[in-house]
Amino acid sequence: MRRQKTIAAVAGPLLATTIVASCQRGDAATADMNASASGPVSQTSGGDVGLPATDGLQLVVAPDGNEVRYRVREQLAGFDLPNDAVGATSEVSGGIAFDAKGKVVPASSKFVVNVGTLKSDKDRRDGYIRGRLLETTQFPTVELVPTALRGLTLPVPTSGSKTFQVVGDLTVHGVTKPTTWQVDATFNGGRVNGTAATSFVFSDFGLTQPRVPVVLSVADTIKLEYTFSLVPKQ
Repeated sequence: MRRQKTIAAVAGPLLATTIVASCQRGDAATADMNASASGPVSQTSGGDVGLPATDGLQLVVAPDGNEVRYRVREQLAGFDLPNDAVGATSEVSGGIAFDAKGKVVPASSKFVVNVGTLKSDKDRRDGYIRGRLLETTQFPTVELVPTALRGLTLPVPTSGSKTFQVVGDLTVHGVTKPTTWQVDATFNGGRVNGTAATSFVFSDFGLTQPRVPVVLSVADTIKLEYTFSLVPKQ
């Protein structure tokens, strides 16, 4: 059970992050996010991180309204029906950037999730995920680098809703793989809210499917979910 939640959590934050960033790229100040130099992003309490400036729109994670989750189907011993193991964290930072032509700039785009803060309804599961599955002491974050959007072009709407995809490189436990996120976003002035989701199997990121006595079975598919809120960088 713990492994399941951990994986989803890791990916979920990144996916969610990617999705959120993509949704917001159109509407707010195109020059707002032009800021620092290249290099790894540093996590903060909000969405502002040290990402290289671009000549187009830059969006960051808002101070509130963001949560990344993992979801894995499991069958526990002593229970008649299977259930979903879910772990979540609100410690997400980063943003997404575009050039003057409206294309994603991967070098200036990154979402970072603190997987050491993933929390489920079982403390033992959480400890297993942090200590044995994700090894958060060595790999404290999961990162998503958006590389392209499908079905959404700049400028983004100032109102209404839109369904599109975010393509990005997801790094979990030191392994990087391309992922595609399904995004449902709503637009309200400069803010973009919505949900993003992707899925993968344990082996995609070199993770071992959990095998513990109290869990009769664990599905091989991990779903990552990201509830996001993005705003133009000030």
